[in-house]
Amino acid sequence: MSTPAAAPVFVGPEQTAAVGRGQISVLWSLGDRTRDLDAAVVRLAPGASIGEHAQDDSGVLLTVLTGTGELRTQEANWQLAPGALAWLPAGITRRVDAGEEGLVYTTAHRRRPARGTGRDTAGGFDGGEPVCLLGRVCPECGRLAAERDALYCARCGTPLAD
Repeated sequence: MSTPAAAPVFVGPEQTAAVGRGQISVLWSLGDRTRDLDAAVVRLAPGASIGEHAQDDSGVLLTVLTGTGELRTQEANWQLAPGALAWLPAGITRRVDAGEEGLVYTTAHRRRPARGTGRDTAGGFDGGEPVCLLGRVCPECGRLAAERDALYCARCGTPLAD
């Protein structure tokens, strides 16, 4: 039996139920650089949205923890509530809108290299655009930055996540 490269992670309800800051907050994300998975707990304030986007390289698993909202794709719209789970294959364009009480959900997908590194952890070249666009969503106003290398929100000037 092999030894795991990293320690297991447990995130309790005190973290996933946090209030957060701004319209969109990443309450938690995996931080171990040796991981092979990207995962996060995302909180949308009441009425906030993650704008339309797609990841061409990898699918995403989304699981709702608390609140309500709607997941929109070109094919259909689904109501989100605690316990709902959605698998979104690579290339699917989607949008997530929070309901009146807000929405807290997890995302999980294959790990991509950090922006601008030019290499992945195995020494190969990165595939370009990161799978998760949350780093390009303004935590204050919710605008998705169109520029891949944006450091600040073009609408309100808030620094974007690194």
